[in-house]
Amino acid sequence: MSVSVMVVDDHPIWRDGVARDLAERGFDVVATAGDAASAVRIARAVRPDVVLMDLNLGESTGVEATTMITGSLTGTRVLVLSASGEHDDVLEAVKAGASGYLVKSASAEELVEAVNRTAAGDAVFTAGLAGLVLGEYRRMAATPDEDKPQLTDRETEVLRLVAKGLTARQIATRLVISHRTVENHVQSTLRKLQLHNRVELARYAIEHGLDVEPEGT
Repeated sequence: MSVSVMVVDDHPIWRDGVARDLAERGFDVVATAGDAASAVRIARAVRPDVVLMDLNLGESTGVEATTMITGSLTGTRVLVLSASGEHDDVLEAVKAGASGYLVKSASAEELVEAVNRTAAGDAVFTAGLAGLVLGEYRRMAATPDEDKPQLTDRETEVLRLVAKGLTARQIATRLVISHRTVENHVQSTLRKLQLHNRVELARYAIEHGLDVEPEGT
């Protein structure tokens, strides 16, 4: 099966050209969008394998769209295709959940390879940017524990139940709190830990030794 792709860029000529080039090379271009709000709405409807995302999208940004897409569509990966190679832009995109970052000066062959590798689950970066991202995450990992964000007891309990696979409503019933309160705790925990979705929360809980064995096992 061909890889399904959605192209997001606020310049119609560039957007249509990239979409046409990818379609001619065998990709299934299922949608295009010119702004962040449309990108999120359409991506949730068509659920592409890869979203090719620009960062400058007018009033909103590709980083915001990436956060919302990766947070709600676990089967969709975002590959940023931007004119900017600034370090801050790269790190913001990765922290928002992007799987890779390619500058627009990349060749057509590099773009095709990047989309295929992104769909396969690889992290893909323009030469020189991978080392930047790796260095940042090494720096974060070396931060002393006392400087890392601390979760409250309630946030820790909600995290443990999320990792067990309980839904927000099941957690609310278990802890005798409202569904909205559970969602607030989840979002607060995501922000503190700089994670992007419940899958990453579960991985964090496992890696940090919380009791996440599914109930009834």
